[in-house]
Amino acid sequence: MDYAIIPRERRDLLGEGPLWCAGRGMLLWVDILAPALHQLDLAGGETRTFAFDEPIGWVAERAGRADFVVGLQSGFAELSLDPFRIEPIGDPEPDRPGNRFNDAKVDRWGRIWAGTKDDSGAGNPGALYRLDHDKRWARCDDGYGVTNGPAFSRDGRILFHTDSDRRTIYAFDMGDDGSIANKREHIRFADDWGYPDGMTGDTDGCLWVAHWDGGRISRFDPEGQLERSIALPASRITSCCFGGPGLDRLFVTSAALDRPDEPLAGALFELAPGVRGVASSAFGG
Repeated sequence: MDYAIIPRERRDLLGEGPLWCAGRGMLLWVDILAPALHQLDLAGGETRTFAFDEPIGWVAERAGRADFVVGLQSGFAELSLDPFRIEPIGDPEPDRPGNRFNDAKVDRWGRIWAGTKDDSGAGNPGALYRLDHDKRWARCDDGYGVTNGPAFSRDGRILFHTDSDRRTIYAFDMGDDGSIANKREHIRFADDWGYPDGMTGDTDGCLWVAHWDGGRISRFDPEGQLERSIALPASRITSCCFGGPGLDRLFVTSAALDRPDEPLAGALFELAPGVRGVASSAFGG
């Protein structure tokens, strides 16, 4: 399958968290380690970059509002881009100062599901949090090496969440109230696949998963069976999302971290996979 490379002057050290904002006609994604947030006008092709003073793991739209919620080293925060302003919501892990947010998604009820990981080498476990409309959070699961890729089944009743260290994507049953239960292994990566990173779903109920150190993106059917893979010219593929007016374009982020000999490491790729994605939900708080 052919791919395109979105023209940009610089590559991302750790590109992550792509988000299609349909009402704005914009693609947002982060470079966690720059740290920065990028905004691409899909129609015009112009990219704006907003610098941050601390690592930023993800960005989420807010329902009926022009601002966003982001996950930072210091915790949850509200973000305005025009003018640029950050207002802290709170830190769910004051007892784990070396941790930072790594990845997040919003469920159909408008709740944010976000994971943390240790960046300090102190050995702190990562955890999975739920941020509700009232901006209160709950720790819903714990003991992760590297949290990644929250995603949901087509009906919203299953939450998928990854521990990249264990090469495993887990599935949870999810209730209307945000409770999760029945944690189970859904997909386990073989050693030669690399590590599962960010992911997104399509309208057929399949998961598209990025392969960190695997140089590709793969589609898995609703039962977790590999359906196909698409090779890309960068080894550290990090995440993906569907975008464009028809949600038929797949945008894929990558990382240049420790890959000086890969000319396209850290590029933003665009594919036409022949299927459509599911529109992203917005945070209800």
